[in-house]
Amino acid sequence: MALPTLDHKAPDYARRYPNLADARLGARTLACSDDFFADMARMLNPEPAVFIPGKYDANGKWMDGWESRRKRVNGHDWCIVRLAKPGVLRGVDLDTSHFSGNYPPAAALEAACIDAGAPDEETVWHTVLPSVNLQGNSHHYHEIHNAQTYTHVRLNIYPDGGVARLRVYAQPQADWAAEPHGLFDLIAMENGGYVVATNNQHFGHASKLLLPGRGRNMGDGWETRRRREPGNDWCLIALAHPGLVEKIEVDTCHFKGNYPAGCMLQAAAMHGGTETSLITQSMFWPVLLPEQALQMDHQHYYQNEIHQLGAITHIRFNIYPDGGVSRLRLWSRLAGG
Repeated sequence: MALPTLDHKAPDYARRYPNLADARLGARTLACSDDFFADMARMLNPEPAVFIPGKYDANGKWMDGWESRRKRVNGHDWCIVRLAKPGVLRGVDLDTSHFSGNYPPAAALEAACIDAGAPDEETVWHTVLPSVNLQGNSHHYHEIHNAQTYTHVRLNIYPDGGVARLRVYAQPQADWAAEPHGLFDLIAMENGGYVVATNNQHFGHASKLLLPGRGRNMGDGWETRRRREPGNDWCLIALAHPGLVEKIEVDTCHFKGNYPAGCMLQAAAMHGGTETSLITQSMFWPVLLPEQALQMDHQHYYQNEIHQLGAITHIRFNIYPDGGVSRLRLWSRLAGG
């Protein structure tokens, strides 16, 4: 199974935030006006869209995405998606890969917040992306500036056609009050943790450290290029909520000839400044986890080794000197925000 890959032209929000329209995370298509040529559910597949020459089904050419029939009446087609988690929308990718003569000329995105159940006639939809022009066989990235939390989106295409993938990049909003004394992985992508910056991610994006589950192969993790100069590689990660760290996991799953020799974590409670200024400040943050030797293809757990720094909001994950790590977990108690 191919792993999700990121277009090299993708903006920062696509590297920083999870795609909450990812079926792997729990997103689902609920309804659409028409999916005669291609099932709407395919649009949420996390893998890159493919084209299979000569593949047809009973309705025509098989396409990897959502495709409606040619509209012969006034109106437009639409599809409703339940996001994997409630989130603040940061950006979208309307991907028409492999749709060349059958893509929609335009599209728009609406969103709604529904406490329970599915959208109905009474649902209030808010426009989060006004109508934009589309091209065939292309990614269309559009940043979204809206501070509201949403649970569902409705993709409108004008008037009909096919969309290979809908990716809705958002910052998940967890219900911390539901379990205030629980233990949370506060850097997990599904909880709202995100990568602020990294010095190198040549072979694998640092955001993969925060994905759910264990890595599926060596491509499903953060991997830097081979370092040919002094120093070490690093990434900065923002916690979803201020926390008191109790347990750390560093997983080098599938990394055998290219795992780091060691790692170390620094941390601090940061307020104000910019994310760019954090890069400089992080060099002087106190040590959360002293340098530890790592093994290949192994889950490493730390508890007694952790320094008690109090509540923190950010960490700096240092690897020595370079290499690949599949997942990083920061199990923590909630601290006052």
